[in-house]
Amino acid sequence: MKLLVFGRTGQVARELQRLAPGATFLGREDADLMDPAACAAAISAHDADAIVNAAAWTAVDKAETEEAAATTVNGEAPAAMAKAAAARGIPFLHVSTDYVFDGTGSQPFAPDHPTAPLNPYGRSKLAGEQGIRAAGGPHLILRTSWVVSAHGANFVKTMLRLGAERESLNVVADQIGGPTPAAAIAGALMTAARAMAEGAPGGTHHFSGSPDTSWADFARAIMAEAGLPCRINDIPTREYPTPAQRPLNSRLDCSSFTAAFGIPRPDWRSGLAAIVQELRP
Repeated sequence: MKLLVFGRTGQVARELQRLAPGATFLGREDADLMDPAACAAAISAHDADAIVNAAAWTAVDKAETEEAAATTVNGEAPAAMAKAAAARGIPFLHVSTDYVFDGTGSQPFAPDHPTAPLNPYGRSKLAGEQGIRAAGGPHLILRTSWVVSAHGANFVKTMLRLGAERESLNVVADQIGGPTPAAAIAGALMTAARAMAEGAPGGTHHFSGSPDTSWADFARAIMAEAGLPCRINDIPTREYPTPAQRPLNSRLDCSSFTAAFGIPRPDWRSGLAAIVQELRP
């Protein structure tokens, strides 16, 4: 399978490079998502059986003051890519987020649950989803949550750094979701891309790690896995204000993705062990 991937340095893109070293990876210098037309042109210039968009604006708080730029990257660029892919009949696979929901309640969000983003970042990602569907081609929108890996900036790496420096940390305990290893997302995308290249239907699905947990309990697991004595103190979200409002409920119902592609939710605990092992000197 000839795979074209937008993204080179992000968490999912780095893991895709491990799984598909023969794929073509486009960095910002090859296709800048601030220039949607250039992204569309890149698709026209490459021969591919499937396309994965693993690039995105991920700075949630920065989007509060730069919503237009975030919407170009997360909304307009994926829509332009999807149109170019649809014109050639090539499956287009895109990573989205639980932030398209309002985070209320305690039940996992199903793919068809009404969207209602709480912040500009969520709105920018929803715009991308809508543009991809409007393009009319074969596509997969894969919503995920709490992405972690040994690469880039993420919660695991932050906790390991702070846990080695401090005796205790205050961590939010009333936000619940599924930490998702980037390696598992990359594997899921590869499986889906192969299936869709052979004609399997796509659609909108969810994929997040299991079991659901709180940030505080996730932090405890990180400390335990790394052998750090740092104590985690539970705090409510109101005691940790951020520019962007975060959803309290990030649980995702992933059953439709399992049914469609035979991929169960990944166990984040084994993923965490692999990440900590990779980061050990």
